[in-house]
Amino acid sequence: MDRSLLKGLKVLDLTRVLAGPFCTLQMADLGAEVVKVEKPKIGDDARLFGPFIDGQSAYFVSLNRNKKSITLNLKSTRGQEIFKDLVSKFDVVVENFRPGTMEKMGLGYEELCAVNPRLIYAAISGFGSTGPDRNKPAYDIVIQGRGGIMSITGQEKGPPTRVGASISDIASGLFAVIAILSAYIEMLKTGRGNKVDIAMLDCQVAILENAIARYVAGGIPPGPIGNRHPSITPFATFKAADQYIIVAAANQKLWERLCLALEKPELNEDHRFKTNDLRTRNWAKLEPILNEAFAGQTAEQWLSSLEDKGIPCGLVHDIPCLLEDEQIISRQMIRDIALKPGSSRTIKVAGIPYHFAHAPGEHFVPAPGLGQHTEDILGTYTGLDQQTCSKLRTEGFI
Repeated sequence: MDRSLLKGLKVLDLTRVLAGPFCTLQMADLGAEVVKVEKPKIGDDARLFGPFIDGQSAYFVSLNRNKKSITLNLKSTRGQEIFKDLVSKFDVVVENFRPGTMEKMGLGYEELCAVNPRLIYAAISGFGSTGPDRNKPAYDIVIQGRGGIMSITGQEKGPPTRVGASISDIASGLFAVIAILSAYIEMLKTGRGNKVDIAMLDCQVAILENAIARYVAGGIPPGPIGNRHPSITPFATFKAADQYIIVAAANQKLWERLCLALEKPELNEDHRFKTNDLRTRNWAKLEPILNEAFAGQTAEQWLSSLEDKGIPCGLVHDIPCLLEDEQIISRQMIRDIALKPGSSRTIKVAGIPYHFAHAPGEHFVPAPGLGQHTEDILGTYTGLDQQTCSKLRTEGFI
């Protein structure tokens, strides 16, 4: 992967926990200079989230590689002056405070745009900067519930279920990257900056796939249906003799091949299962037949048989299995990174999912220590020398 793709892009990262840091992680992985601006002595809240390895938050380490860290008291007049000086030299500011927080400090979009008219200012929040709920606090589970995805997740007739990963945070982080880079491209053409307003709730609604369309078309509220697909059948998990297997026979030809693989050609002639729509409507009758058939062999035996016939299938991996998956390893999606700067202790993290034709190499810089780069960044961009920085630290401004 060519990490120089965003080389030269300078990002001031005021975000903490997940949505914002996941956004800036993508840009850092692509070569942007991302400078985390953290509270003196405290830093990103995620530094205190477990589990811990040698006193380091594994959570924080996994989200903040390839970034730099400075400490700055943005509630102080001097800290605000330093921040504005930095803004005049940077391309992007990303924050995920509650709407209005930056404005109270005199650091909102209008104030910063006056300092740097080319600035891309991105604000990520639970509900966005407009609307009746703009000031409400939000975490991922709140947004998953409000945004509808919990109502369609889980086992049939079961309670609302949260998606195992913090999908609302992650989706908003990814949408923010798309919006920031789009605004940056426009700025390169026009010389005019922009404000990006990202709401976690908006992003959650945007990734509901076809749930809204199904309700509008049929008038029936979608509900949880376990692991099967609401409109493609069979597209589900089945228990083999030893473990679960996934089978996705997503068209008529694959269904016909599946019937042959199961040695049940009569299923293809059964009037109840002749079409995908009939199989979906008659799932309650088809499921036990398929379950009984799959129980006759091990998952590996089924994988061999199904793959020979070109039927999409796979195992349900837990995390230990995932870490040993040859395909995932071959794509360098599990990487070892230093637990902290200068440490020989490493931790496994997810790799970078971008692969380009021209790849001079990639590198992983460990997540920074709190304020590790303060003197370097302030010296480079604001001209403050070591002695001045030491005085500012003593006075609590950095």
